[in-house]
Amino acid sequence: MTVLYKLETFEGPLDLLLHLIDKAEIDIQDIPVSEITEQYMEYLRNMQELELEITSEFLVMAATLLSIKSKILLPKPPVIEFDEFEYYEEDDFDPRAELVQRLIEYRKIKSIATQLMDMESERSLIFTKEPEDLAPFVPSQVDNTLKGLHTSDLIAAFRKALGKAARRSAYARITRDEISVKDRIRDVSEALRRTGKGGRLRFSSLLNESMERYEIVATFLAILELMKMKAIFCYQEKLFDDIVMEWRGAEDFNGLQESEINY
Repeated sequence: MTVLYKLETFEGPLDLLLHLIDKAEIDIQDIPVSEITEQYMEYLRNMQELELEITSEFLVMAATLLSIKSKILLPKPPVIEFDEFEYYEEDDFDPRAELVQRLIEYRKIKSIATQLMDMESERSLIFTKEPEDLAPFVPSQVDNTLKGLHTSDLIAAFRKALGKAARRSAYARITRDEISVKDRIRDVSEALRRTGKGGRLRFSSLLNESMERYEIVATFLAILELMKMKAIFCYQEKLFDDIVMEWRGAEDFNGLQESEINY
């Protein structure tokens, strides 16, 4: 059965060491070098089995860990005695101190790098645009139409408007001289009687350019009434020609006595 290893990518040996320390929940100030060294070497062996290229810096760190491990396993140096005092060579020296300091500094740098990456990610969501000249879109300032006017000018304009309104409200009754159909019957019959019996008269001769529309209508109705009383006979010589009226009544004809025309 083939075992496949999935290895995470680390930026360097210090990154790998921090990963191992955080994974094991170990205090960075008190690193169990023996345990961490075994885990580190196991990682390198996995890389060799996967035929991955191991860079020199990972090998240097492996040698450093092995050196620190060996120093911790070695017995303490002997006591050197002098005439008046005793001297212990490097009694309080910790071989892990330099590595711990490097790890602390690397953790700070990595934390700052993570913050900068987060800031870069947030900033990438913001799109900016170069400023433009928006002067053409600013509405032009309209001059004040009331500039220079005083209260007296407004009062004068108000009085002028009231005067125009009063004139519009006033009206005059216009009367006109009305002519009745009865009067037009008398006028037409008199004009035809002057022509004698059998005399003819054209309808257009009874009209003139100064006549109003109601006078023309009254004249036409008078002709119809005279035709109804059989005092005249009307005809046209051809289609759409002028109406010709021929008198058929007596000389003393008075059609008004035989009709009841009240309009």
